[in-house]
This record gives sequence, C-alpha cells and structure tokens, in this order.
Amino acid sequence: MRILVVQHDADLAAMMSAVLLGLGFDADVAADLATADRMLGGTVCHGLVGDREQPDGDVLRLVAAHRRAGWTRPVLMLTPLDTRAERAALVEQGADDWLVKPFTGAELTARTRALYRAPVVPGRAYPPRFGDLEQRPDDGGFTRAGAPLSLTGPEAAVLRALVLAGGALVTRDRLAQCCADGQHRAEPHTVDALIVRLRRRLGPPDLIQAVRGIGYRLTGPA
Repeated sequence: MRILVVQHDADLAAMMSAVLLGLGFDADVAADLATADRMLGGTVCHGLVGDREQPDGDVLRLVAAHRRAGWTRPVLMLTPLDTRAERAALVEQGADDWLVKPFTGAELTARTRALYRAPVVPGRAYPPRFGDLEQRPDDGGFTRAGAPLSLTGPEAAVLRALVLAGGALVTRDRLAQCCADGQHRAEPHTVDALIVRLRRRLGPPDLIQAVRGIGYRLTGPA
C-alpha cells in the first residue's frame, strides 16, 4: 500500500515516512501542492497523510478538489488548530481523521494504524457511510435512511468516528477526544451521555453497541 506524504519540512517528512515504513507501507513525499496534485492524479496512491499548512497553499483544498473528482482514499490531516470550527472544515472538505500539532511519532503511528487497518478498496464510500447512515458532504451532517438527523456538534463528531471505524471498536477516550473543543476536554462519562442521546436521535433499530468499560461500535450490515 502506497501513502502520499505532503510535507514541506524535510525533518517532519522524514519522520512521517519512517512511521509509514515502520507500519509496512510505502511512502512517497510531496514537498509542495503542485507535486502532490500531480502524484494524486498520476500514480497509484492508497491514501494521504498531509500537513494542512504548506507554503504554497492549503492541502485540505487540494483534498476537497480530488474528492469532488471521485478520489475516495483515506486522508489523515495534520492541523495546528484544535477547535470545533477546524474539525468541521476538515470533515466537510474530505479528511477522514486529523492530528493536532505538535504531535509525537507514537501518536502518528496510532492514528495511521487505526485509519489504514482495514483493506482499502476502490469502492470505498465517500462521503462516509455505515448501513443507512450517511454523512452529508456539504455541511458534515448525517442522514439515516435519507432522513436528516438533528445532531449537536459533539453528537455528530462521535457518530462520525463510529461510522469511520466501520464497525470496529472505538474507545471512550478516542470519542472524548473527537468531541472536545480547543478549550475544554471531554471526559469519558460525557461520551456515555452523548451515546444515550445519539441512540434516541437515531431511533430503532439500535446501531450502537457498548463494549463494557472500553468503548462503542456500530453493528449491523455496513
């Protein structure tokens, strides 16, 4: 599996490539948006790990353009901002997951392993969906069986993490991180309350399965 690293900083690019190689992936490095654009369009690329801020522009805009053209591979975006507005922008423009800078090699390893642990196939759904749940690409909201769901920002963040996991277990700590904002850290018990509200909003049949003391997963046909 070949992953494109978009990073102008040579030291960071080397660290990111080393993480990918250590996980068994091949890594190609693009030091600018023009090179990244060319490589996404002309080479076999199974995913992208990119630093949003590049000297010649915004990597997220590049991802959004390729999403509109039908590119469906997983994207992990590095960002300096940890706010709800930033997370909403990442969701709306096509990032599957994100990592706030500064970060450690261990954090990058964990996020990359989680995002790419499932085999990537050409028909991977974008926007993200699970069963009759689908995320709207225009505003990041969700529908179930075509009907719009009225969700708060934290509820949508938790649901997105569960949908992206594709039925795999997501820990309460990870879900808490997803629904935190830049000033307040969500606690695991907050996640439990959000899950209760999500179940009410989703209605029957119940898609969310609790794994006692660990986290939650979606159940049913993906």
